Amino acid sequence: MAVLQHEMTLGDAADLLSQSLPGHRVEILQGRLTVTPPADGSHALSLTWLVEAFAGAGARRAGLRYVQVIGLWLPTLPDDYAVPDFSVVDEDFRDAHVAKNCYAPNVFRLIVEVTSSNWADDLGPKVECYAQAGVPAYLIVDRKHDEVLLYQDPADGEYPAPRHYKRGQSVPVPESVGLTLDLSVDTLLDGD
Repeated sequence: MAVLQHEMTLGDAADLLSQSLPGHRVEILQGRLTVTPPADGSHALSLTWLVEAFAGAGARRAGLRYVQVIGLWLPTLPDDYAVPDFSVVDEDFRDAHVAKNCYAPNVFRLIVEVTSSNWADDLGPKVECYAQAGVPAYLIVDRKHDEVLLYQDPADGEYPAPRHYKRGQSVPVPESVGLTLDLSVDTLLDGD
């Protein structure tokens, strides 16, 4: 009897997990496969509020699109990709499709992650990966530590130290994004 063996790549394993775990987010960060369960209501409300805030600030008139859970192809390892919670991208981002649901890093202007059970990934590997990808601004809504962090202007694959924002403050969207908008820390943390 013949035995057929098939070596599975990390990308193949990610595809299988995506198919067998609907609603879960599958990512490959620095060669490590991660799976995150669906988010809670406050997380979802924060993202909905971001859509409304960017719409109200005229993002589309500024030639931008704001999207949820589209992939970012990462330059770290061959199969690496992330699926940010919320991104502000160039209007023509679909022309930069790489593979699967992932797009080239150069079309991303701002990435927002709202922490959930995978908060350590948002505060660690994703900071490194997004800096190496050259994403101009990375905003972390850190519900674990009740603050918002803003990383911006990566140089040589690293972000300088982040700016920390506490409750009662607003986070100015960096000029590199291409529009003027202040985001309430309380609303980012709690949802609308």
